Amino acid sequence: MKLEEITEPLLSWYEENKRDLPWRRDPSPYHVWVSEIMLQQTRVEAVKGYYERFLSALPGIEDLAACPENKLLKLWEGLGYYNRVKNMQKAAKEIVLKYNKEIPADYEKILALPGIGSYTAGAVSSIAFGLKKPAVDGNVLRVMSRITENGDDILKQSVKKRVEQELEAVMPEDRPGAFNQSLMELGATVCIPNGMAKCSDCPVSHLCKARANGTVLEYPKKASKKKRRIEEKTVLLIQNGQEYAICRRPDQGLLAGLYEFPNMEGWLTEEEVIRAVEGWKLIPLHIRTSGEAKHIFSHVEWHMKGYVVKVASTEEKEAGNLLFINKKESKGKYAIPSAFSAYRKYIEEE
Repeated sequence: MKLEEITEPLLSWYEENKRDLPWRRDPSPYHVWVSEIMLQQTRVEAVKGYYERFLSALPGIEDLAACPENKLLKLWEGLGYYNRVKNMQKAAKEIVLKYNKEIPADYEKILALPGIGSYTAGAVSSIAFGLKKPAVDGNVLRVMSRITENGDDILKQSVKKRVEQELEAVMPEDRPGAFNQSLMELGATVCIPNGMAKCSDCPVSHLCKARANGTVLEYPKKASKKKRRIEEKTVLLIQNGQEYAICRRPDQGLLAGLYEFPNMEGWLTEEEVIRAVEGWKLIPLHIRTSGEAKHIFSHVEWHMKGYVVKVASTEEKEAGNLLFINKKESKGKYAIPSAFSAYRKYIEEE
């Protein structure tokens, strides 16, 4: 099988079967860029609403560059991996200063922008500008490893580079964006992960070595991941009348610069929680548990135990590093990571 044989069947299949997605209706460079960043680590269905809301608030690159950080993080709230949008803003500021507010129609210049790797640069270059550059993500690597029955570890950068080179050699000059999207679409809807591919729906199944040899489920090959570190935390829902306490995370590290419910390492007893609250010069009146929750990051798991602590009413808006806010401010101004969603929901039902 010659790899170029997949091109025409894929393009024909894509035109007939592609999903109707908001970013495909108006594939401007900015729209493609926003959608591709959002789609990293996030399901398509989940992205649709965020995409529309983000563009409504920030319709252009200049708007993104000038957006206050709190508003930006609030728009991203729920998508996770907040460094993605922070890097988008850094890139937007660079585009405003260096490229007259327009994403440059140049793969290398796009690749050099903050937060953009070869996949995103390839997607924007090919879809928005018609440049012959591949966009190789996990979906594409899975499809290619099955078609070619290649057992190399797809997590290796050298393997991704090889696949990029192979695809660039067979991409059609006139439709590079459609070709890239056909491979992404095939991996997302037919040659799926975590289960048997829908080979009967695949336009290139007759060219696929893994299907011919009955080895589809053996591909792609990946090196085993390191076991995630488990961290135990106690989360405090400190209520001051109709307000509750949040605090800002450090500017560096996990969830940098976001707001969170005050929390401490380890699982604390009620007595230890009371002493901690008193340390903020607050007077605890009532304490009760608010359940356990778990959140999984790429390298760490948080196992959380929560307490609701009602304190004597105070007019002060701050107590140490704590900031008291109401529910309206939480919904409209402060971005609280989804890691705390179990407890945020609990507070809002109070």
